[in-house]
Amino acid sequence: MKITWFGHACFALEMEGKTIVTDPFDESVGYPIPNVTADVVTESHQHFDHNAHHLVKGNSRVIDRPGTYTVNGVRIKGMETFHDPLHGRERGKNIVFVFEGEGIKVCHLGDLGHVLTPAQVKEIGEVDVLLVPVGGTYTIGPKEAKEVADLLNAKVIIPMHYRTKYLKFNLLSVDDFLKLFDSYERVGNILELFEKPKERKVVVMEVQ
Repeated sequence: MKITWFGHACFALEMEGKTIVTDPFDESVGYPIPNVTADVVTESHQHFDHNAHHLVKGNSRVIDRPGTYTVNGVRIKGMETFHDPLHGRERGKNIVFVFEGEGIKVCHLGDLGHVLTPAQVKEIGEVDVLLVPVGGTYTIGPKEAKEVADLLNAKVIIPMHYRTKYLKFNLLSVDDFLKLFDSYERVGNILELFEKPKERKVVVMEVQ
């Protein structure tokens, strides 16, 4: 499995011979627009920094609703959550997506705005790779992000949706999240997994 980070909440997941792009952003966000072709695009919610599927190359299937889907051996499950701690009254709904392929489970939390409930944790189950927002303001912040990672017993924790030199939003940097862990590792914009991860680690990716 190959994971590429394009910035914000946008990743490409390559598994089972297919490419899935999550939460593509538009030009106003600040990051370079990804040059990527996808078989599937998932959108956690319909805000401009998460739903620019028209900028993704290829005849992509767009999944923007809760439900269970199968695409050439990849199982995709979308679960309804909220974009804020007030059951959506401030910013609406959010979809958490779980992707399973090549024996690895990846969970993308989108713009989750609250700690997961016990029922939601049970529905998602333990995850191998967690893509978690940590920047606060519009999503959960560092402490809530760590709590969610603990609840899901995530092995590889990849922070997203935080302030960088590119982003034009006023979010926290990733440093506030990293302070909650004893160690972490930095990689480039690509992470490859050749087997199911066994040890917990925090991986900070960089946009190239």
